[in-house]
Amino acid sequence: MPKDPKEIFTCSHCDSQYAKWSGRCSECGQWGTLEKSEISPLEQMVKTKNLPQAKPGKVVNFNQIKTTDFSRVKTGIEEFDRVVGGGLINGSLLLLGGEPGIGKSTLVLQICQKINGKVLYVSGEESAEQIKTRVERLKIKADNLIFLGETNIETICATILEQKPALAIIDSIQTVYSLETPSGAGSVNQVRISTTKLLEVSKKNNITTLIIGHVTKFGEVAGPKTLEHLVDTVLYLEGDPYHAFRILRSAKNRFGSTNEVGIFEMAGDGLIEIKDPAAIFLTERRIQAGAVITAALEGSRVFMLEVQSLVNPANFGYPQRKVNGFDLNRLQLLAATLSRRVGLKISNQDIYLNLVGGLKVSEPAIDLAVCLSIFSAFKDKPLPAGCLAFGEVGLGGEIRPISQAAKRLNEAEKLGFKTAIIPYSKEKINSKLKIIQVRTLAEALAEI
Repeated sequence: MPKDPKEIFTCSHCDSQYAKWSGRCSECGQWGTLEKSEISPLEQMVKTKNLPQAKPGKVVNFNQIKTTDFSRVKTGIEEFDRVVGGGLINGSLLLLGGEPGIGKSTLVLQICQKINGKVLYVSGEESAEQIKTRVERLKIKADNLIFLGETNIETICATILEQKPALAIIDSIQTVYSLETPSGAGSVNQVRISTTKLLEVSKKNNITTLIIGHVTKFGEVAGPKTLEHLVDTVLYLEGDPYHAFRILRSAKNRFGSTNEVGIFEMAGDGLIEIKDPAAIFLTERRIQAGAVITAALEGSRVFMLEVQSLVNPANFGYPQRKVNGFDLNRLQLLAATLSRRVGLKISNQDIYLNLVGGLKVSEPAIDLAVCLSIFSAFKDKPLPAGCLAFGEVGLGGEIRPISQAAKRLNEAEKLGFKTAIIPYSKEKINSKLKIIQVRTLAEALAEI
């Protein structure tokens, strides 16, 4: 009977394992990445089923547990505190993701100066001199900041245990590696093992840890999705590189809501909080065909946006659909609804849609504004001055009510709007605006 193999072949790119060597990894498709490695004692025990007998764990009755409120540490940056749920939780593990150059390190350094206590900044990408240069450029008081230039996770954890900082920052998790696995830094196993070790240190010693992670071209944190399951909070810093505004979102939060957003403006001395962002995405209000103002809701905040459309006869057989800040599939549905339910002949027209300011919105409440914008551009008829519209459009051409309509109307009233085209509702609406309630898309288009 053949003996069990003592060695395996592991892909250095995706950490897939094989019993024999091959020129190409069948999982990730990379060539020449399979390397020979010995099976660890634990893997050999699992393979031969010689596992030690486990003892039962200690269970706790929920009736005997006393719940207490989590103590939060205010960072002094209100936009950040709102997104994380009111402040940092002691012993929590946070992940901050974003595209290169979006401002992740800048935001983290600004948080450092607001923390009462020692802050350990670990960087595997930049030297102490580079960090010091950025600190001076941002005019940050870094008296409580200490620096560690290291990429080995065992050394990093040992330093955290020795220094016991109030906040530990890892910049970035893709540069960190562990000696427990032979794969390179940034691989699936390395990211998972490094995060697990940081989680253990944070929870056992009540040390708040903030991990910075890169994002892929698809907008997700580079590394395994299990990385997001390990941490307590997942934050994304978004924004258009050609615009000054940055948006902080929460994709996961064990200690608060994931609906809130924080708005910042990138300036020469760092990120500046925008505490009243209702009109920041509005440009100069010019009356032109294809431009419609709408009220979008992000978390508990209302943003006034300008939806711009351009409709042009297609030069080729298949018309194009291009979007910026809006879902392309949603645009296809709305265009089909306009064509079928209203009889708008746009099947041979190119449609270009843009949300001014670089904000990405997925809320269906701006459907009505998108349809009005396309209709206005196609007919070359602008909406009346001081008019806005919001509402969800169904595939049957009906206009459906949306949440918190009164809040949107209040913001529009403050900004000087005169007329609002909204879905029909039986509830009485108290507003100084001229309210036009519509049930169908045809009724809304008749107002242009």
